[in-house]
Amino acid sequence: MAKKKPQTTEHIQYHRDGTVWAKGPMLDGVACGYWEWFRKDGTKMRSGHFENGEQVGEWTTYDKNGEVYKVTKMKAKKS
Repeated sequence: MAKKKPQTTEHIQYHRDGTVWAKGPMLDGVACGYWEWFRKDGTKMRSGHFENGEQVGEWTTYDKNGEVYKVTKMKAKKS
């Protein structure tokens, strides 16, 4: 039997008012790759990467003017 190829889909979540809250790829229902979060006014609030549903690498938080507020380095979780 052939193994099913994993499928990546673009996922978008919305605020209650219908504006985009978060978007990024999902691989078989698990967050992967580059994701972004937005405020209700549409400005970017946070961005970073996922691997197998876990935050990895540098995550950037932005102020209300879209300027970098802080960068957080995510540590790998111990198995």
